[in-house]
Amino acid sequence: MKHLFLLPRVYIGFGIIFVLFILSFLFPVLYSITWGVVGVGFIVLLTDYLALFSGKEKITAQRFLPEKLSNGDENPIDIQLSNHHTFSVRCDIIDEIPFQFQERNFLLEEHVKANQTKRLTYLVTPKFRGEYNFGKLNIYVRSPLQLVAKRYVFSEGQMLPCYPSFIQMKKYDLIAFAKNKYAFGLKKLRKIGNTTEFEQIKEYVSGDDIRTINWKATAKKNELMVNQFLDENTETVYTILDKGRLMQMPFEGMSLLNYAINSSLALSNVVLKKNDRIGMLAFSKKVENIVAASNKRTHLQKIITTLYNIETNFSESDFGYLYSAVKHNITHRSLLLLYTNFESLSSLERQLPYLRALAKNHVLVVIFFENTELKALTEKEIKNTDEIIDHIVAEKFNFEKRLIVSELRKYGIHSILTTPQNLSIETINTYLKIKAKGF
Repeated sequence: MKHLFLLPRVYIGFGIIFVLFILSFLFPVLYSITWGVVGVGFIVLLTDYLALFSGKEKITAQRFLPEKLSNGDENPIDIQLSNHHTFSVRCDIIDEIPFQFQERNFLLEEHVKANQTKRLTYLVTPKFRGEYNFGKLNIYVRSPLQLVAKRYVFSEGQMLPCYPSFIQMKKYDLIAFAKNKYAFGLKKLRKIGNTTEFEQIKEYVSGDDIRTINWKATAKKNELMVNQFLDENTETVYTILDKGRLMQMPFEGMSLLNYAINSSLALSNVVLKKNDRIGMLAFSKKVENIVAASNKRTHLQKIITTLYNIETNFSESDFGYLYSAVKHNITHRSLLLLYTNFESLSSLERQLPYLRALAKNHVLVVIFFENTELKALTEKEIKNTDEIIDHIVAEKFNFEKRLIVSELRKYGIHSILTTPQNLSIETINTYLKIKAKGF
């Protein structure tokens, strides 16, 4: 009986019978009629109950989950529902989704015909990395007369890990295979060398290295032929994630740090597809999550695992400690992509000596975020004095962001000022542009 639920029509019937019994005190003739209504109602209710509860497993359902969730993206969750009754039923589906989604009124309503199987899909968008626990899948099946409902419970206790956005990573995957690898009007420089990047077989001329003679081609052509190679164009790239207090600012429910992590993963995939070496590190009070640069095929999985485990202690970031760690761990010239955030020119000035020191030995790109809410405030139509003040303050902060870009450029430091939505594509384009020029 614990799976039996009475629907509103039953309580309406109880109310009508109650009123009839009260009226029978005034009109005695109604007393017999009321008991007749009670008898008919009981028979109808019993018939409806037996139709729904006779037999076992007349309704079956299964929840289909992906192997993992992609942070910040829409992830599909499938439910397969089968009706083995000889009549149509209406189903209320209540899936106990993880508490992180804060969805307290989740409900799917579906009409399933006799002996029919339906597959339903709903979307969830996680905002945090970590473990997401799905609870019970509850199906409330209504009887043909809509008097009673029976509860079925399926798929208890399923856990899914939520990783940095691999959906976004795949979205930008094709960039690595673009035909125009040197975009932005930059010229490809052809350098002749003797490394392992083969280009072509050509006739021997005076001055060619005799060690590159291709004897098979020489025998075939009956003249000396040599292998020609291009200079190896493998560069080293490091993504540096600031996981301090300022990176916990929320945007559309997700912190700036999580946007930076998703962008870092997408960039790492493109860098590896370009045969460059990619490494990473994260810092706040101290430098952690260090992954040495490599271009092995298995290296991306190591980066994904490291990004998944990044956590913050909400402390102030120590750029001096970052400089010391970079100097110790990255000994040759590399491209450093630093994900951080500066809200004012004064906050940049405190860290500028360390950024200038990093830029002396490496190509440094500082990536920080545009405050979209302030930008929207400056574009809003002004209607009163208070809005004028808000507009002036917002314009001041936006102007300081542009000043930060100018200040960084003054010292030869590249910068990207972008919105969280455009972070990945802006970062990838900047990497491709710098790679085309050469580090």
